[in-house]
Amino acid sequence: MSEPIKRRGFLHRAALASAGGAMAMGGRGAAGAPAANKPAAEVPAPTGEAMPTGKIGSLTVSRLLLGGNLLTHFTHSRDLKYVYNLTAHYNTPEKIMDTMDLAARHGINTLSVHNPPPIIQTLKRYRQERGGKMQWIICPTAPCETGMAEYIREVDALIDAGADAIYLWGVRADQLVAQGKVDLMKQAVDIAKAHGVPSGVGGHDLRVVVACEEHGVNADFYIKTFHHHTYPSGPKPEQLAAPYAEHPGYWCKDPDETVRVMKDVKKPWIAFKVMAAGAIPPKDAFPYVVNHGADHVLAGMFDFEIAEDAKLARQTFAQAKRERPWCS
Repeated sequence: MSEPIKRRGFLHRAALASAGGAMAMGGRGAAGAPAANKPAAEVPAPTGEAMPTGKIGSLTVSRLLLGGNLLTHFTHSRDLKYVYNLTAHYNTPEKIMDTMDLAARHGINTLSVHNPPPIIQTLKRYRQERGGKMQWIICPTAPCETGMAEYIREVDALIDAGADAIYLWGVRADQLVAQGKVDLMKQAVDIAKAHGVPSGVGGHDLRVVVACEEHGVNADFYIKTFHHHTYPSGPKPEQLAAPYAEHPGYWCKDPDETVRVMKDVKKPWIAFKVMAAGAIPPKDAFPYVVNHGADHVLAGMFDFEIAEDAKLARQTFAQAKRERPWCS
């Protein structure tokens, strides 16, 4: 895509890409008939080049992962509230399954998402109806409280549904660190480990990783936000009041400090929010995070973005110049 056009600005073109304009009103055409189950939008065929992979626990994970927010319709579109509804009309369950098919064709073997019931049901359908092999790294959103009863129930349900790895949701981890409750972070990691799957910790706040490393939280991997601030709507120094903010939109408060801390972390690092929710073009975002130490890139992609982003990711990983050794 051309440099001036931002990713979320492509949404009006996404409407045209859906079969016969059938995304309107829940995927129904003008006559009200259900939209046909058609393959994903026309894109160039894969080149045959494999996507590089790394090991996270027992899993072999593509270095480019499919992000979940566009699939759950949570677009971080600032004050453009209509974009949420537009995304929901475009990314129907059938389109989500098409998107996973397309991602798999381009070497992406893993997605990461949180656990609202509709997306979990779609993932299960994808495996049952299409034989999809996409791996799921999922974060429960249950509170982490004394006894961890609700969290345990959600982890059990996700494992039963087929999750391949679990991680502590970044929103929860941020809260627990701010409250000094590292013991509950340890419990959350151990609950997933008891099921024999890789267990990680997410975070927007860099203090999450620091606390885990200092207090021996036995995480197998980290999912940590990472992006620079040199984009037109990026935050000014005086606006950096919290680990992340929707207005102005930033999700990595101190990228330079993140580089410094993560350089000494020996566990796999999946970087997310690498495009600052669409404000940074992937051809800028991908090299920045990979060259500065991330082992994997988690990127939200519509189906029509996958071919270009996968090609760019392969180039980025092949040409990486980094000080931090690969940790997966």
